[in-house]
Amino acid sequence: MTAILQIDDVSKRFGGFLALSNVNCEVTEGRIHALIGPNGAGKSTLLNIISGVFTPTSGNLVFAGQAYGGRRPDVIHGMGIARNFQHVRLFKGLSMLENVMIGSDARTDAGTWNDFVDLVRPFRDPDTATQRAEEALQFVGLGNRGDRLIDQLTLVDQRRVEIARAMASRPRLLLLDEPAGGMNPSEVLDLTGVVRKIQRAGITVLLVEHHMRFVMTLAEWITVLDAGRVIADGPPEIVRRDPAVISAYIGTSG
Repeated sequence: MTAILQIDDVSKRFGGFLALSNVNCEVTEGRIHALIGPNGAGKSTLLNIISGVFTPTSGNLVFAGQAYGGRRPDVIHGMGIARNFQHVRLFKGLSMLENVMIGSDARTDAGTWNDFVDLVRPFRDPDTATQRAEEALQFVGLGNRGDRLIDQLTLVDQRRVEIARAMASRPRLLLLDEPAGGMNPSEVLDLTGVVRKIQRAGITVLLVEHHMRFVMTLAEWITVLDAGRVIADGPPEIVRRDPAVISAYIGTSG
């Protein structure tokens, strides 16, 4: 099977603190791949490096056969890597549709992500952006509600809008950071269906999540970090029985 993302000996140092140490990980195209570990393990740091928010101190990143370490987030987004954030980052005062249109335009020929962050310039390809945004909202179960303001939405629906915004750019790889945070069991079940639908659409998913039932239900491959190092990497049925994983994470997380 083909790797869509390769992480080779990636380290990240913040001053005297080593957040990641020689991390190696390969994400296979078409899979739902989970990244788990205790708080402070380096999961979000690694996601930020993959998406360009942080630059690795050392190591290499390869996406779809192309080395891209050190590129700007908007360039990486344009390559086909989209993401949500652990803490919702939507534009208050705008509607759901307008928020998702920002993600949609990031992959059109006319625009880039940076063109719309300040929301000053008008949409230059409004028909395409609107269509993609409407399709993305429908995809995550928020169709026919695009005119509602973000401020009027529950946290759960805001998380769905973030996923829709990422989907509107038609990525090849979707990074999800704690998407089930704050959800009740019924909402987590609905989200499970959305993530499976994303995979069926041909999009690879790299998922960071603490909700272990959600992870074990969805993930086909799991990488476990502890203190910035990979301590296990394999299918769920193997990882969940790994003594190092049980000691560092599963056995103490309840």
